[in-house]
Formats: sequence, C-alpha cells, structure tokens
Amino acid sequence: MNLLFDQNLSRSLVVRLRDVFPDSEHVAALGLDTATDREIWDYAREHGYLIASKDSDFRQLAFLYGP
Repeated sequence: MNLLFDQNLSRSLVVRLRDVFPDSEHVAALGLDTATDREIWDYAREHGYLIASKDSDFRQLAFLYGP
C-alpha cells in the first residue's frame, strides 16, 4: 500500500513510516502542495496511492466518487 500524505500532515511521516510503507510520498515532494483536493484525489487514483489526511473534504470526495 502506497500512502500519499496530505499537506496537513507532517512531511516527516514519509521517513518515519518508510519501513512499513516504502513507496509513500508527501504531496509537497510531488509538487502538489498547492493542488486542490480534487487534483490530489485524481493524482492518487492515477498513481495507486491511498490518501492520508486530516481533511474531511477527502471523505466527501469518497462519498461522491467512491473509493
């Protein structure tokens, strides 16, 4: 499972969880730090990431578009 950490989560999570989730990334490292939630959602879907966020907007996107 590849996690994509949202802007509201620490960038250090990528390093701290590298042994458990080795292919995870932070949105800032991918140039998505100013992207909209929908752009992040689409990027995650296209590249096989599961979004990790404290933002409830992603929950709403899941209701609208499915997981």
